[in-house]
Amino acid sequence: MPQPVVQPGEHVSSPFRVRWTRADCEGLVARGLLDHGRYELIEGEIIRKTGQRPPHAAAVARLFAWCLSIFGGDLVLSQATIDVAPEDNLTSEPEPDVFVLNQSVAAFTDGYPGPSDLVLVAEVADTTLAFDLSTKAALYARAGIGEYWVVDVAGRSLTTHRDPRAGVYQSVVRYAADESVSPAGRPESPVLVATLLPPLAL
Repeated sequence: MPQPVVQPGEHVSSPFRVRWTRADCEGLVARGLLDHGRYELIEGEIIRKTGQRPPHAAAVARLFAWCLSIFGGDLVLSQATIDVAPEDNLTSEPEPDVFVLNQSVAAFTDGYPGPSDLVLVAEVADTTLAFDLSTKAALYARAGIGEYWVVDVAGRSLTTHRDPRAGVYQSVVRYAADESVSPAGRPESPVLVATLLPPLAL
């Protein structure tokens, strides 16, 4: 007699799926099978970095320049590796578009900055908005990174993520191009979202 089946409540990975590690990727780079700086490892998946489209590159440059003006050159890095939560570090090696440290870059000659070293982490989304707002947000929330921004190039907006608790950001707020937002680390320094976005085509 046929029996009703209860479907799994969440996504189940394929039993044949390969989850890559940082060590695996280092081995692939050493053998010339993967180009350093041309990939990002997120939750065991090797994500190939494609060339930046001009709007994405412009937004990264504007965000980086603004962070430099507010936090100073010794505290701001672009597209460099950070550590996340210990349980995620094995299979994740993110390289945010821009991030701000709470101490000099000179303090990290022998290792990567971790969650307690990060004042602000930001990604610029051109073709990766859904990924940045979901997978990356969850990764950064689990790490306890206090503030995460996503600059949405196509949607001309900025979404802030704050107050990570139990692996989830409790405050997620979207700001339109004509609105201003201040980083928690510099509440006295608001920025108009439009100034972080590439200019509109005439």
